[in-house]
Amino acid sequence: MHNVATKPMTSTPRFGLTVGPLQYWWPRAQAMAFYAEVADSAADTVVLGEVVCSRRNEFKTDDWIALARDLARCGKSVVLATQALVMSESELRTLRRLCEHDEFAVEAGDASALAVLAREHAKRPQRPGFVLGPHVNVYSRAALAELAPLGASCWVAPLELALDAVARINPADDRVSGPAGPVATEVFAFGRMPLAFSARCFTARHHRLNKDECDFRCRDDADGLLLTSSEGAPFLVLNGIQTQSAALHCLIGARDALAAAGVSRVRLSPCSRGFARVVALFDDVFHHGADAHAARAELDALGLPGALVDGFARRQPGMQEIAA
Repeated sequence: MHNVATKPMTSTPRFGLTVGPLQYWWPRAQAMAFYAEVADSAADTVVLGEVVCSRRNEFKTDDWIALARDLARCGKSVVLATQALVMSESELRTLRRLCEHDEFAVEAGDASALAVLAREHAKRPQRPGFVLGPHVNVYSRAALAELAPLGASCWVAPLELALDAVARINPADDRVSGPAGPVATEVFAFGRMPLAFSARCFTARHHRLNKDECDFRCRDDADGLLLTSSEGAPFLVLNGIQTQSAALHCLIGARDALAAAGVSRVRLSPCSRGFARVVALFDDVFHHGADAHAARAELDALGLPGALVDGFARRQPGMQEIAA
């Protein structure tokens, strides 16, 4: 393991560290052990909830809420997330229940959640502001300005949006505001990128199973099912109805660029190996002056489930490895 030296920080504002929602179906014991580590970590905010497939039933809505209360008692801010693709009445009922819950902030995964949250905020303006999730398509300042008055307090930029575009949409010196105050900007800074969702379950199809008789095969893949190109290079990952990048987007060396873009929070997406150290390294680099190159070298040595890339943040192909 590399020794990551630290030095005094400049006056750049502190970044909030957000642990994103768990994208994969882990056994309950594994998930609980993971969140116990998160409770002891430097993370400020934890996003909880099933965001991919409602057939994953290790946790019910009441279980997520109970876990949220446990993490809140440990000093974490908690956000309850809704699914990015809602396809049934039962999923819509779960979405409504989460959005009507006012103990914790809610992250809108799609337009249906946004509609319910807007209605609830109109009825009870004092409830916590909601988060515009990365799959709510906000690609312009005009779009953000249209949604902020509904009660949004934070915007998670779409994953493929470059940092210079983020800066133009919601700069630090001219933030879009709404009833919840100036809208904070959060950027996806670590993890396999969710690129697309489909009504079809690709994991089930890979195993030649019907979606409704899938045998819950995604439980076998702690970080998704890797696909390779015809040349044998890692390409994409299947995760139920979700398609992800094979590589891990990583902005550990982009602290100054993130600050310049008006970003105040960075999102770290869970993986099954080395994640506690990932959070600690981001904290070291972003808040304690640790050397980003040494931290990147340690990340490379952790045995993470993919190569580290940052192309999208620099207006390059998303698979492009981190620039020197």
